[in-house]
Amino acid sequence: MKSLFSKKSSKKPNNADEEDPDSEHFDSQPPSPTKSPTKSSGSRSPSKKFLPQQRPDSPSASPTKRESTPQQSQSQSPRTSRPFTRHPTDPGQSSRRKKKIDPDEHPLNLPPEQRKRLSELSAFNARHSMDSDKEPVVNGGKPSSPPPQPQQQQQQQKPPAPSHSNSFTVPIANGTADAAKANGDKGVPTPPPHRSQPSSPTQSAAEDAEKLKNEGNKYFGEKNYDRAIQLYTKAVELQPNNATYLGNRAAAYMSARRYLEALEDCKKASDMDPNNAKVLMRLARIYTSLGRPEEALETFSRLRPAPSAKDMQPAKEMLHYVRAAQTALKDGTAASMVLHPLDMAEKHLGFGAPKPRKWQLMRSQALLKMGDSKSLGEVQNIAMSLLRSNNMDPEALVLRGRALACQGDNDMAIKYLRKALSCDPDFKDAVKWLRTVQKLERMKEEGNAEYKAQRWQSALEKYTAALEVDPTNKGTNSKILQNRALCRIKLKQYDEAIADCEKAISLDASYTKARKTKANALGKAERWEDAVREWKAIQELDPEDRNIAKEIRNAELELKKSQRKDYYKILGVEKTADENAIKKAYRKLAIVHHPDKNPGDASAEARFKDISEAYETLSDPQKRARYDSGDDLVDMSDMFGGGMGHGGIDPEIIFSMMGGGQGAHFGGGGFPGGGGFPFGGQGQRARGGGGFHNFNFS
Repeated sequence: MKSLFSKKSSKKPNNADEEDPDSEHFDSQPPSPTKSPTKSSGSRSPSKKFLPQQRPDSPSASPTKRESTPQQSQSQSPRTSRPFTRHPTDPGQSSRRKKKIDPDEHPLNLPPEQRKRLSELSAFNARHSMDSDKEPVVNGGKPSSPPPQPQQQQQQQKPPAPSHSNSFTVPIANGTADAAKANGDKGVPTPPPHRSQPSSPTQSAAEDAEKLKNEGNKYFGEKNYDRAIQLYTKAVELQPNNATYLGNRAAAYMSARRYLEALEDCKKASDMDPNNAKVLMRLARIYTSLGRPEEALETFSRLRPAPSAKDMQPAKEMLHYVRAAQTALKDGTAASMVLHPLDMAEKHLGFGAPKPRKWQLMRSQALLKMGDSKSLGEVQNIAMSLLRSNNMDPEALVLRGRALACQGDNDMAIKYLRKALSCDPDFKDAVKWLRTVQKLERMKEEGNAEYKAQRWQSALEKYTAALEVDPTNKGTNSKILQNRALCRIKLKQYDEAIADCEKAISLDASYTKARKTKANALGKAERWEDAVREWKAIQELDPEDRNIAKEIRNAELELKKSQRKDYYKILGVEKTADENAIKKAYRKLAIVHHPDKNPGDASAEARFKDISEAYETLSDPQKRARYDSGDDLVDMSDMFGGGMGHGGIDPEIIFSMMGGGQGAHFGGGGFPGGGGFPFGGQGQRARGGGGFHNFNFS
């Protein structure tokens, strides 16, 4: 037996590798340097091969098997470690070693290549199942092929791979009721769910919104409010019902001075979360910044716990000042009592916040009461600002119409008031002021027509009635008062004319025309000193008007004339009296005041001397002319600008002296040094004793 085994072992060194399923695997690897040199003879024990006459379960074989056990264990020990230590790691190397298949693993969870191979094998077995049963039995009743292993049976029982077609069907997810229903008729178990896991999980909208909010908070801390608003807006778009995101965006809007957008967001957040103290506090501050103290205090009252007095102080002070302005405007007190509280209330507005429309209208009404040009200009600015926001605002249109009426532009005022009525036909203020301006304009035009017709008294009555139409319209009333003063001057009511001019100036201090009328009335009333003072004041207001300088010289001349003896008053005649009237008056007074009639009366003697002097001057046409024109009072130093060295001659004086270019003859007695100064044409000499010789005027 021993020799038989040794022969067989020596003859079969090459066939042993073909029977080993892992041989190909080991041959493909280089031999291990630790491998025993006697591996081919010692490790291949012949006890594993049975002789044809010997059965593996015979009693004679078993002792041999037991005796060879120690040797086999020694030689087989390296074989048990081969699958673990010499398993191929290179995916490019091929091997016939098959992986062990887990029978509990579902076919759909196998790799795609293996699943395809098993499907094709199952289909092939199904086609040839009848032929395999008819195969003849050989070798003593044993089948030619070994019976299938349980693993192969399981593979044969697997359903065939689905056939590919051009039609498209919606795949059914594994592990669902639809998949079980689809396979229920075939008796196939429900496939388990796929084990695939996504490479990166997708974030939800809430997570994205929270991330955007955190980024917005970062930019808010850096005071980059525009970028913070953009990020908060994206968060709000993802979560529109989140009060926190709206509140954060409202805070960014406030910091960016966009109070109206902040108010809208904060109101939405308050509706979503009515008890959020942070949102309510922010809403109250926005109301205060926008000039709405009542709503701010109402919002403060909803806070729990109650806010501190410091938080509520700006809203309370603002409300106090606004109510004070309303009371002053209603009571008709001075305009300053309205403007000052409004100025104090505006200090609590947010930086850059627009002024409330109600406050602007109150300010405009107070400025209209002031009525000066500066105030009216500010009213125009307020009205235009309101109309830029809404060009169909009836209150702003009425405001602009009233300002134009106060400036005297009644035609444009009527146009704006009519436009206000077209926007709101029931607006009472528009109806009231339109009627007022139309009536005032009509009565003023009637007075002007009477004045042009030289019906002075009738014109005066028309102007007086027009002043009662709108006492608050200072601009128009000042013009009507000046027109009435002109009527009074024509009627020689000088004191009343002066009073009308003073009223007109009090209504409009810049009304120069009323000042000129007053100066003329003072001159007519022979108050030349006051007239000179008034003309000089007018010159300071308008230094470019050369006519004012002429009026000043005339008034100063009349002032000098008024300070000398008035020969007309001495004789008791008018300045327009003729020669006979003057002679008759002289004779009558001479008889009464003659010294012979009043012996010992020094005053009578002085009066008689004045009477004689007046008659001597007025009875001579030349002397009377020089007396009336004041030529006898002209100072040569004034005439030639201070001795011909500090200025030229006034052309008006020269023109009057030369009689309009024809020359004027001054008789004797006018100037010291002899005879007069006859100024003739070019090349003429002055006649008389002294004077200027060969003096020509160009």
